[in-house]
Parts: sequence; C-alpha cells; structure tokens
Amino acid sequence: MSECGILVLSHSLCTVLQVPHNPVALENHFKDDDEGPVSNQGYMPYLNRFILDKVQPNSFDKSDFNRMCWTLCVKKNLNRNNLLISDDDTFKVWCIFNFLSEDVYPLIIVPEEIEYFLRKLTEAMGVNWQQEQFEDYRAHLGAKQSGLSAWEFIELIGSGLFSKGMNRQTLSMAINEVYCELILDVLKQGYLWKKGHKRKNWNERWFLLKPDIISYYVGEDLKEKKGDILLGSRCYVESLPDKDGRKCLLMIKCADKSFEISASDKKKKQEWIQAIQTAINFLRDQRLPPHKEGRQKRRELRQKIQAEQEEIAQRMKELQMANEDKQQELEKMRKELEDAATQAALEEKRRLQTQMQLQDRFRQELEREKNIREQMEEQVAQKSTELQQYLQRVKELEEMYKRLEEALEDERQARQEEESVRKLQARLLEEECSKRLDLERLHLKQQQTIQTTEAEKQELENQRAMKDRALEAAMKQLDELERERKHALEQYGSLPRPAINVFEGCQFFHLAVEKLKAAGTSPKGRQLITNWGPAAFTEAELNLREKSWQKQKNSAMQ
Repeated sequence: MSECGILVLSHSLCTVLQVPHNPVALENHFKDDDEGPVSNQGYMPYLNRFILDKVQPNSFDKSDFNRMCWTLCVKKNLNRNNLLISDDDTFKVWCIFNFLSEDVYPLIIVPEEIEYFLRKLTEAMGVNWQQEQFEDYRAHLGAKQSGLSAWEFIELIGSGLFSKGMNRQTLSMAINEVYCELILDVLKQGYLWKKGHKRKNWNERWFLLKPDIISYYVGEDLKEKKGDILLGSRCYVESLPDKDGRKCLLMIKCADKSFEISASDKKKKQEWIQAIQTAINFLRDQRLPPHKEGRQKRRELRQKIQAEQEEIAQRMKELQMANEDKQQELEKMRKELEDAATQAALEEKRRLQTQMQLQDRFRQELEREKNIREQMEEQVAQKSTELQQYLQRVKELEEMYKRLEEALEDERQARQEEESVRKLQARLLEEECSKRLDLERLHLKQQQTIQTTEAEKQELENQRAMKDRALEAAMKQLDELERERKHALEQYGSLPRPAINVFEGCQFFHLAVEKLKAAGTSPKGRQLITNWGPAAFTEAELNLREKSWQKQKNSAMQ
C-alpha cells in the first residue's frame, strides 16, 4: 500500500474509532522503513501504538467500524456470482461470522456454530430444521477441513442450500432478525403505544429492547428516534389494569421516571413484560445477554469435550506404551529362558560325557535342575496368562470407549428431538391462540351487526309510524277542505248564474290545492309540507285526489 493509502486508512480509522489523528507521527514512524508493513517501522506497530491503544471502551459505533472493515476486504475476497442475497444481507452474514468464529487466526467458524446459526435462520423463516441434510454437509465438510472461512460461510448462506423453497424476501427478513439478535443485542422489537409525559397523549412507537436500554422510534425503519428508557438493576415492570379506554397496559418504573405503555393484545403484553424483566434480571445478576452467554457456554463445552478427547487419547497412548513395555519384558524373559535351556542342555551333555561313576553323585543335582526348569515353565505360563488378561483388558477398554461415544451420540440426538418437540408444541399453542382470537373477533363483529340491524329496524318502524300519522292528518285536512267547498257551494247556490258559482268553486278548490302544493316539495316521492304540518302523501297522490275531486264536482253540477 502506498503512503497516501496508509494515510487515508489511518485517518478513516481514527474518525470511526473517535481517536485524534496525528499525521506527523505517521510520517516520523515510516521515515526509515525498509522492511515492510510488519517490521519494527511497519504499519502494525503504528496501528497498535497510536490508534488501538487510544481507543476508549464504548466510545465508537461498532456498526460503523464493521462497515469500514467490510468495505476494505469485500472487494478483494468476495465472489458475488450465484449469490441469492443482497449486499446488505451479505454484510450482515459477515458480521454474524465475526461474532460466532473462534478466537484464533485465521478466523474460522466451526460446524457447531454453523449449525447454531442455520437453526436460528430456519426458525426465523418458519420452516423445519433438516438435521439429516446438515449431517450430510457436516460429514462432507469434516473430510476436508475443520471449519469455514468468512467468504465460504457467505457462499454457503448465499447459495440457498438450507433455504430451498423460500423467496429472497423471506430469507432477507430472517437474516435481519438473526443479525438484530446477535449483533445489535436486540432482545425484542415491535409496535407499542406510549403515553406522553407532558401532553398525556398516546402515540404508537416502534420499540427496540436491548440488554440495558429501550429505544423507541417513529417507525420500524429506525430513522427518527424519539427517546430512550435506561434500564438498571433497580428498575421493574408491572402490569396495569385497563383505564381511560386503554387495554393491555404495563408500566416500567425507573429511578427518575415511569413509563406507561399499551400493547395490542394480552399475549404481546405478557411477552414484553417477560422480555423486559429478563433484561432487568440480567443487569441485576451482571450476566451477559442470552446469545453471548450461549456462545460462551458452547465454547466452554467444545473446550471441555476437546480436553476429554485429548485425555482419552493420552490414556490410550499410555496404555499402548505400557503394552509395548510388557511385550519387551516378555520377549526378554523368553530369551533368558531359551539361553537357560541351551545352557542346561550343554551342562547335561558334559555330564553325560563324564565318567559314569559320577552319575549317582550328581543325580540329586539333576533332579534339582529339573525342578527349577518346571518352575520356570510355570512362571512362563503364568506370564502368558497375565499377558492374555492384559490384552483382554485393553480390548474391554476399547469397547467401553466405543459405548461411551455411542451414548454421547444418543444423548445429543435425544436433546435435538426434545428441542424439536418443544418448538412444535410452542407453534401449536401459538396457532390455537391465533384461532381463538379470530373467533372472538368474528363473534364481536356478529354482535355489532345484529345491533346495527336492530337499530335500523327500529328507525324504519319509527319512520313508518310518522308517515301514518302524517297521512291521517292530511286526510283530515282534505275532509275539512271538502266540507268548506260544500259550504261555499251552498252559500253561492242562490246566485242567478250557475256558471259563476262553478267558476268560483273551481277557483276556491284550485286555491286550496295550490296552498297544499306550495307547502310541500315538488320532487316525486318526497314528503310535502302543508299549513298544518308535514303531509303524509306525495305529489302524485295529491294529483290523484285532485282528479277525484274534479269528477265529484262535475257530477254535482250535472
């Protein structure tokens, strides 16, 4: 890397890590460098001394630091061909790899952590975990290497090997959910209603629960942050009764403030209370978040299993060495016996060659030698028996080792089956709760519909009664008009000209009809208004009554 590139890299690191940058110290450090970036005057000593040693805990944004490191290494190492995930999801998988990888260089992720991540991913996608498929992949992986690098891990997730049948959006949402839990330390997130401290109004906010803080935003895009609730060991959460038209209430009490929050249903309310109380308990017990504590326990378990395997291998090695020592001792004893037998034969030959008169003298010595030889043979037989017993014991130990491995595998399989059954029961319980909520909503909707129908029916009956009363009033008015007309005819009956009487009677009738028309409205089918109030008939009915009166008048004139 050129000097200009190193200067830009150092400035970027200082900016992200909130450390003051000193370009003069960088130039003085590389003034006499002739041996490369890892020499005494190289970049690594400068990085440790002038940048990393000055970093303060919790003084910088880890997401920005991860993004910068990702930008530096992704272009050179990642092959984007045939990847089913976006660049943002690839970055999140890379961050998860850094969290789950072993603390050795070069970084690799072991099969146990790969299985842990894939289980979390399939659970987030809502599909069943395929243990047999992973075992086949693990067997194929174990034959080549002990783990995956970051780029091999990204290719495994991006290839869709363990997410077949799922669309890209579902896979992206699952990766984001696992990223929020493992990297952002998000214990729970979702929409809740929060009561204001000043205006006392209720606003819907997107809440984000972390081990030591609850942040709430305008929306789930996390662009506009509205505030934080700092959790401590003295905080506590409790359920509140329904009030002011609000249901599913809970309250978080801290040292200086109390926050009233409303959930959409009782299930979410209980989930949030448990999650917040769990975070407070972790703070009170000074424990790590669940996923970090789980990672530490898995590492300790792997180290323990590795130590046990190394101890068993050491014992087997010691037994093998002891067996070899025993075999060498037996071989040495066999040679000694052969030498002794050869020596005895030579002595016997010499005794036979000596004078016969010495035979009686040495008979007792020959018997003694014979007894010694029998004792030695018995010792050899005894040693052979001990060797067979020792070999039998080694064989039994090997069989015991195999049974222990089988028992360990059976226990691991039983735990996996128990976890699957537990997840299935939890999913069935969630489905039953969802069905029950749907039935309750349907019942409530039916009751509302029945009430609405009854109200409409009552309103129609009231309108019908009002129309009947209005019709009776109109009939009375018409009868009164008829009597007035007859009375007018009787008054003008004495006049000499009948035509004038007819004309004046018609004029009086038309005048009454015009008053009735003027009191009502003209559109057909609408209610008319008379001098005595609303009419119970329409304009069409009034026309029919006018024709009837005209016929009666004509018949009276004839």
